[in-house]
Amino acid sequence: MAQRQDWAKRFLDVVVSGIGLVLLAPTLLLIALMVKLCSPGPALYRGIRVGLGGKLFAMLKFRTMVVNAESLGGSATAADDQRLTTIGKYLRRYKLDELPQLLNVLAGDMSLVGPRPEVQKYVNLYSPEEQAILTVRPGITDWASIWNSNEAAVLEGSRDPEQSYEELIRPIKLTLQLLYVRNHSFLIDLKIIFHTGLKLIDEDWVPKELKPYGRVKRYRMASPASI
Repeated sequence: MAQRQDWAKRFLDVVVSGIGLVLLAPTLLLIALMVKLCSPGPALYRGIRVGLGGKLFAMLKFRTMVVNAESLGGSATAADDQRLTTIGKYLRRYKLDELPQLLNVLAGDMSLVGPRPEVQKYVNLYSPEEQAILTVRPGITDWASIWNSNEAAVLEGSRDPEQSYEELIRPIKLTLQLLYVRNHSFLIDLKIIFHTGLKLIDEDWVPKELKPYGRVKRYRMASPASI
């Protein structure tokens, strides 16, 4: 049964990512051109992430920051981050920067649904229990992605986005990723894709599965220091 579900999941990944890349090709080319015209540097950003079984891979995104942004700040990005390019803010807001990850899905490094892949820094902090996250293929969306659909807005105004991420987002993000690891199936994947679509249409949409976890708290609401 498990093998059938794995096969069905991979089949869905290949079909959807393949069709998506073909249909979105003009849009992808247009965005790439806009990124190039907006600021010097490549159109694509290759971020090293930890994948299935701890294997490192290059996760593709449209570049939304200035070149060498890693040397200018941490991995957490607030909406008011000075490293963001003009077009980068819009690409992140509407998740358009994630579209190249369809190539990662087609290649098998990622899946449509699965825990968002982390940088090595945060994987090194995993507890023995949290190591289970690495037993499934990382994905473009999951329960945690729906719960925290606009991370940049959550961190806006923070003097230390990395610390704010670790305090406001990471604990529940890990809880929801472990929830997926323990309870995932082909049908649950379809449900997550459906709710992701609703979330893109209505930012306030909260599926019943996530209501016990509340809404993600924004930094400026959670910390008097930001006022």
